Amino acid sequence: MQIDIKKEVAALTAETIATRRDIHAHPELGFHEFRTGKLVETRLKALGLRVRRCADPGVIGVLEGGKPGKTVMLRAELDALPLTEKNDLPFCSQNPGVMHACGHDCHAAIQLSVAKILTAHREELPGTVVFLFQPNEEDIGAPQMIAEGALKDPRPDAIFDMHVWSPIPIGKVGMVSGPDCASSYYFKLTIHGKGTAAYIPDQGISPIDAAGHVLNAINAMQTLEYSTLNQPTLITVGTIHAGDYMINIPDDLTMEGSIRCLHSNEKAVHERFTELVTAVCTACRCSCDVDITCGNNMLENDPDLYSMAHSVASEVVGKENITDKGVREMGGDDLAEFFREGIPGIYYLAGMGNPAKHTTAPHHSRNFRVDEDVLDLGVELQTRMTLRYLGAI
Repeated sequence: MQIDIKKEVAALTAETIATRRDIHAHPELGFHEFRTGKLVETRLKALGLRVRRCADPGVIGVLEGGKPGKTVMLRAELDALPLTEKNDLPFCSQNPGVMHACGHDCHAAIQLSVAKILTAHREELPGTVVFLFQPNEEDIGAPQMIAEGALKDPRPDAIFDMHVWSPIPIGKVGMVSGPDCASSYYFKLTIHGKGTAAYIPDQGISPIDAAGHVLNAINAMQTLEYSTLNQPTLITVGTIHAGDYMINIPDDLTMEGSIRCLHSNEKAVHERFTELVTAVCTACRCSCDVDITCGNNMLENDPDLYSMAHSVASEVVGKENITDKGVREMGGDDLAEFFREGIPGIYYLAGMGNPAKHTTAPHHSRNFRVDEDVLDLGVELQTRMTLRYLGAI
């Protein structure tokens, strides 16, 4: 297949940037990406792809090549975050309290340009490419897409995904084989005590005091019971709520947080967590209810696809610019739910950290900014990996 990928990517640079800025200026929260979904749907239909809605406003476009071959799916997210942007860019968020602070605007724009390049070579293309635009990644939208048939008609043989990443310098690519993003489960503890007036504490049982002991026990558990090298485990408490009057001891207290595991033994961690907090509450003369729900499972890259992706990325940025430092993380990505359906996949990071352009702020922060040079890199990487997997180059 004859294609000058760098030239075709460069020809779309202005369009890719304009698309990203348009989406950035009109951010939408999960499962409310109606404008963004319509933009994507219109662009894909204009390319002549077979387009359908899935987990509306999610969109799927199918490019059927002119030659038989495998099927690969590319995933991009649509949703923004409930943050107020603190930037002075001319294309800042026009939706108060909503901001693209993670890079999903970049991913959608990159994927639309990849679709345009590959569609231009439809007749030469061996196989099928599925472009999946997912809503609500930040709050686990993948299961709904799966339930509505995202992995059917056709079922992909592999899934590729890339994420722009501010902790990695611009021009570098981060990737690892095996475990990449931690599982993320959410817990809610309800500690039951016995309310009383503050001046007669002996006639009550304070769930607040019990919660203090629970916090200490949780910290000791994750520090002393799990190896940071072999079983990375992170338990974080995010909210504690109790009482409605300063001179009363309340009946109950609720505590919520997350349990993250970068290993496959999370079930045992959840069981130990439940055992420990229950015992501590009992020792404090309280009872407790423990509710643990799945946010997302651990994301694990396929070794063979990692080797292919590493080879392609090395050709694009040079082997010396491929890094595995800081790639594995305790954050989660619901791309893992697609992988768990028995489809191998690869998830990698395109560095965009550039102090000169003030693009080193953490993801999910109000002053998050993007070095737009990463857009062409993303388009080239996703295009080349797709064609390499399909055997076209």
